[in-house]
Amino acid sequence: MQERKRIALVAHDNKKKELVEWAVYNRQMLKNHSLSATGTTGALLEKALNQPVHRYLSGPLGGDQQIGAAISEAKLDILIFFWDPMEAQPHDPDIKALLRVAATWNIPVACDRSTADFILTSPLMFSKYESLLADYSLYTKRKIK
Repeated sequence: MQERKRIALVAHDNKKKELVEWAVYNRQMLKNHSLSATGTTGALLEKALNQPVHRYLSGPLGGDQQIGAAISEAKLDILIFFWDPMEAQPHDPDIKALLRVAATWNIPVACDRSTADFILTSPLMFSKYESLLADYSLYTKRKIK
């Protein structure tokens, strides 16, 4: 990871307001990084922050999967995903897949405001960071019978 982090911001409907409030509060920190988001969340953030936000599709329309693909292609460094633990989502399998990909590629993930605060205020946000990846060579080189 370079000094300028590539941050994906995602929020369920019931958490969009909270994510936007968090982002506005942290506007000065976020302006030093490249931001991406799923559809509606991206539009809200772009307006609130007056900063460009790369927008993927809406989560239920494939945006979560697009962000997962970007993570697996090493195009994103951090995932801030305010999800609602009290409400089932019609695209729960996509959400689980996104979180799985983030864990697989060892990127920091915040699922709530306090964790997002810890990540954003970490000294590692201001410097290069070499993330250690698990060795998946046995998996990728396995022989299928």
